[in-house]
Amino acid sequence: MFQGSQGGAHAGRLASFIHVPVDGYYAGANGEMDWFKDADKDPEYEAWTHDQAAGGSTLVFGRTTDDMMKSWWPTQKAIDADPQIAKVVDESPKLVFSRTLGGPQEAPNWKNVTIVHEIDEKEMKRRKDEVERDLTILGSGPVVQQLSNLDLVEEYDQVVVPVVLGEGKALFGDVKQKTLKLAKLRAFKNGLTLLRYASS
Repeated sequence: MFQGSQGGAHAGRLASFIHVPVDGYYAGANGEMDWFKDADKDPEYEAWTHDQAAGGSTLVFGRTTDDMMKSWWPTQKAIDADPQIAKVVDESPKLVFSRTLGGPQEAPNWKNVTIVHEIDEKEMKRRKDEVERDLTILGSGPVVQQLSNLDLVEEYDQVVVPVVLGEGKALFGDVKQKTLKLAKLRAFKNGLTLLRYASS
């Protein structure tokens, strides 16, 4: 989920992680994003997400995902429910793309936040090349689309949820055509399936 590495002389890698229904939307017609929470608990899937979260990535998201993340993970309920992920989210650097936020929206258990008002190709390349830390886009369909069109996303992790929305906001609706390579496929007992695609 937040896989990556830090330290050593390597350029950062930009990846995305997102839940999608079978019909490929990142959100419902009215922006709903809670449909993936109905998946059954699966110890194997939870172990995998914890392993991915240990990678040390900078977390990247847009305003909507930022609102969702900071409304849950800093809370005591979230900390009690999953202390490992809550700690990772708290301590990880966070890069938030928003035209409206005025400055870092930091609070207890929600720190290391950088607000960026525009997606700038040169600046993102600089972050990838000069910062020895991978970047992982969480959710944030519009951010994925913009960075994909700049050919900056190197890997796409899609966790397919066994639900059909029927309508919604297409993850790649505004993305130019590109060829990807299936790098990993893993099915979990709760019906979730990981599809990892690498840019060719």
